[in-house]
Amino acid sequence: MSSRSILWFRRDLRISDHPALLAALAESDEIIPVFILDPTLIKTAGSKRLAYLGQSLRHLDESLNNSLQILVGDQITVLKELQKKYNAESVHISAEYEPYGAKRDEEVEKAGIKLIRTGSPYAVAPGRVLKPSDQSPYRVYTPFYRGWCAHGWRKPAQKPTEIKTVSADKSAREFPDWKLPQGVIITQAGEAAAIERFKYFQKNGLDEYDVTRNLAGIDGTSKMSAHLKWGEIHPRTLLAPLGESKAHDVYRKEIAWREFYADVLFNNPTTETDYYAPAFAKMRYDKPGEKFKAWCEGKTGYPFVDAAMRQLINEGWMHNRTRMVVASFLVKDLHLEWQLGERFFREHLIDYDVASNAHGWQWTAGCGTDASPYYRVFNPIEQGKRFDEDGAYIKKYVPELAHLKGIDVHEPWNANDGYLKNYPKQIVDHALERIESLARLEEIKVSKPLPPAK
Repeated sequence: MSSRSILWFRRDLRISDHPALLAALAESDEIIPVFILDPTLIKTAGSKRLAYLGQSLRHLDESLNNSLQILVGDQITVLKELQKKYNAESVHISAEYEPYGAKRDEEVEKAGIKLIRTGSPYAVAPGRVLKPSDQSPYRVYTPFYRGWCAHGWRKPAQKPTEIKTVSADKSAREFPDWKLPQGVIITQAGEAAAIERFKYFQKNGLDEYDVTRNLAGIDGTSKMSAHLKWGEIHPRTLLAPLGESKAHDVYRKEIAWREFYADVLFNNPTTETDYYAPAFAKMRYDKPGEKFKAWCEGKTGYPFVDAAMRQLINEGWMHNRTRMVVASFLVKDLHLEWQLGERFFREHLIDYDVASNAHGWQWTAGCGTDASPYYRVFNPIEQGKRFDEDGAYIKKYVPELAHLKGIDVHEPWNANDGYLKNYPKQIVDHALERIESLARLEEIKVSKPLPPAK
């Protein structure tokens, strides 16, 4: 009789560089590959991310000779039924570290299901990079990065030459048919698309990444975030070809930011929604209203902000530079709590990662891991001029301004025909709101000298 083991896919939808897959294959003659549709996560995912996941599962299924079992229901019930049906005792997984996934796996084990953890979604698992002095976790990125590099990581695992799987019954093939909202176009899902895109980036963008990554109007980033979110590619695969040039090091640092935030959340699990710096919970914030609605719809009257928000709505993705700009605008121009923006991003991003989203927002909001970040108030006009000089990004997503030339696209209020096509007027005065924002900071007595405006 053939020995069998279950491979439970979660955030690792690939067959290359997959240690848990290799462990399952080494242990048994056949594997039962399964993805369990979690009603809790589906409820919070948003239509764009669900559509992406649906596509990714179909690509994974093709890689597994159309034997991926897709089942809906409680994980414990589903796994126990699979164990009984196939006489498979062990369940192989990639380890999870974020609060929801870790707790879920703990509950599965409490129910008597043996989970064998091999590998994780990270080059270095959360909790491993510690200060040499006292073995405590890092709270600041730069020393974490040094420790992370010193710790190092394994080479990418070999892709299996053969994957023997059990044939799935028709009843175990409940592939979801999640549709994209009308007019929305998202990046292609799947392991093959991830590998192809990374090869393209290596050839066309990596060597200039330190310069081009901030330019919103060009294709200057790797666009690996959604592929990393679903584990269609592993960070080890991205790290493997990197050299020591400045551009390569900047890209390595971006991967390390993702791992730093995962480590911070692992060590501070309530900061998914709570303030990392508790004092900022006492700050005076406004209540969301029409201004928040304008921010969500990309109708603030600030072209760089509006272009970014419309990109998010139309593509389920936003350029990294503009993520910081729109977050600063929400918290420091509109005086709204960062959790409002975090939830909006969670709904719309196909690359939503709980740690990166929560702590990316907190970093920009000034209540996160940076030493003196609240004084950093992004000027949405100057940021546009600097990182979208010719207005290509703005014109792509804000067609009401496509007729403007030169600097006028960044300041339509100064152009004679700036509002010709009904672009909205500014909902706030940035200069005044910056002063107000810093005044509110003084109220919670975080007293430090103010640097010049950016």
